[in-house]
Amino acid sequence: MSARVLMVQGCTSDAGKSALVTALCRWLRRQGVAVAPFKPQNMALNSAVTVDGGEIGRAQAVQAQAAGIAPHTDFNPVLLKPNSDTGAQVIVHGHPIGNMDAVRYHNYKRIAFDAVLASHARLAAQYDAVIVEGAGSPAEINLRDRDIANMGYAEAVDCPVILIADIDRGGVFAHLVGTLALLSDSERARVVGFVINRFRGDIALLQPGLDWLERETGKPVLGVLPYLHGLHLEAEDALPRQAEAKADAWLRVVVPAVPRISNHTDFDALRAHPQVEFRFAGPGETPPACDLIVLPGSKSTRADLAWLREHGWEQAIARHLRYGGRLIGICGGLQMLGRAVHDPEGIEGDAGSSDGLGWLDMETTLQPGKQLHNTSGRLAFADASVRGYEIHCGISRGPALARPALHLDDGRSDGARSDDDRVLGSYLHGLFDAPDALAALLRWAGLRDAAVLDLQVLREASIERLADAVAAHLDTTTLSRLLGLEQPCAA
Repeated sequence: MSARVLMVQGCTSDAGKSALVTALCRWLRRQGVAVAPFKPQNMALNSAVTVDGGEIGRAQAVQAQAAGIAPHTDFNPVLLKPNSDTGAQVIVHGHPIGNMDAVRYHNYKRIAFDAVLASHARLAAQYDAVIVEGAGSPAEINLRDRDIANMGYAEAVDCPVILIADIDRGGVFAHLVGTLALLSDSERARVVGFVINRFRGDIALLQPGLDWLERETGKPVLGVLPYLHGLHLEAEDALPRQAEAKADAWLRVVVPAVPRISNHTDFDALRAHPQVEFRFAGPGETPPACDLIVLPGSKSTRADLAWLREHGWEQAIARHLRYGGRLIGICGGLQMLGRAVHDPEGIEGDAGSSDGLGWLDMETTLQPGKQLHNTSGRLAFADASVRGYEIHCGISRGPALARPALHLDDGRSDGARSDDDRVLGSYLHGLFDAPDALAALLRWAGLRDAAVLDLQVLREASIERLADAVAAHLDTTTLSRLLGLEQPCAA
C-alpha cells in the first residue's frame, strides 16, 4: 500500500515548518502509525550522519527521532551546503557530487528531482504516512521554475499542503493571503488549510482575523499553535537568538560566528546548561572576555580562518590563553588550531594553503571524499563517555595527535591536546551532548561543580510538548481524515 502524504509549507523561512513536521511525526507515532519525515531539498550547514552512512539535514534527524526511527538518507535526498554567497556543495542521497553555483544547480534540478522522487517512492512503499517539509516559501517567484522543494514536488506526487505562518513576526494575514495569491490555480487548490504559529495572548482577540481569513480565502484555519518557550530542538540552519542572562551562570563560553559556521547545534548543550553563560560573537563585535572559546565547524575552513584574523580573533585567542583561558576546536575549528590547512584540489574554495593559528603541532590536508561516521568513545583525560558524528574532508597529521582528545570505541584516537592542556581539538560533532562528557569538559574549562544536563532528555521533552500542542490546538479530525486514519484521534 502507498503511504498517505501530507506536506507542510511556510510563508517564510523559520515559520515553523520543521517544528510542525516534528510534532506531527510524534503525534502519529503515539497512535501507532508508521510515519517517516521527508524534506525533498534542504539548504543547511547543520547536518547529521545517517544509519546508511550518508548525510542529511539535522532537522530531519530530529524528525526521525520524533517518528521513532533511525535517520536515513531518503529523508532528505538533496542537501545543499553553502560554501560561498553564490555556490554550495550538492549532496544527493547522502553523498557529495560536487560544488555548483546557482546557475549550474538550476540546470541540474531535473536530475536532482529524479533523486527526490526515487526517495519518495521508497518511503511511500515502506510507511503508512510521510510528513513532508517544504523549504523557504512556495511564493518565491524566482525559484518557481523547476521547483523541487515546494509546490513542484507537491504537484508531482499529488499531495495536500498545509500552509504555516509565524504570527510573532507580524503581518500574519498578509503572509497567508499574499502567499496564496502568488500560487497557480492548481497549487492553490491543494492548500487544505492554514496553521498560525507562535501565538501569544488571548485567542478571542485573534478570532475576528481568523474568521476574515476563512471568508477571504475559502480555506479553513486548522489551528493556532501557542508560543512554546524553552524548546530544545536543533535549528535547521540559522543561528539561535541570544539567550537571556542566567542567574546561576558561572562559566562564560564564546563561539565566533564565522560566516560558514556548520553544525552550530554542537553548542545546544552549552546554551541549555544553567551554569553556562553562552554567546555567539559575530562580525563587528570585539571578542569578549570569557573562560572558554570554542572554534566551531566550518564549511570553508580557510575562508573562515581568514575571517577570524580580519576580526581580531587571533590576537584575542592569544591574550585569552595568556590569562589562563581554555580553547577548544571542533572539526574545522580543530583544523584551524594547527600549523597549516592545505586544500590542493580546491574542495572548499580556491586551491591553496593557509597558515593555521599554530596552537597544535599538526597540519591538515583536505581530500576528496568525506569521512562520515556515527562515533562513540571516551575522553582521553577523564572517565567520561562521548557520542557524536564525524563529517569532514580533512586528514590531520602531526606530533600533537600523539596526545589525543578522545579514544574511540572502534580503536581509533581522535583530536589532539596541547602540552599545557589548555587547548584541545576534536573532529567529533556532538562533543558536548553526552552528560558525562559535558560535565567533564566544563570541569576542564574551570567549572568545578558542573550540574548534570542530558540534552537528549531535553530534546525528547520538547518533542512531546510539540505533539501535545498539535493534539490540543489543531483540528485533529481534519488531520486524521487527510492522513487516512480510521477515526479521529487527539491523543
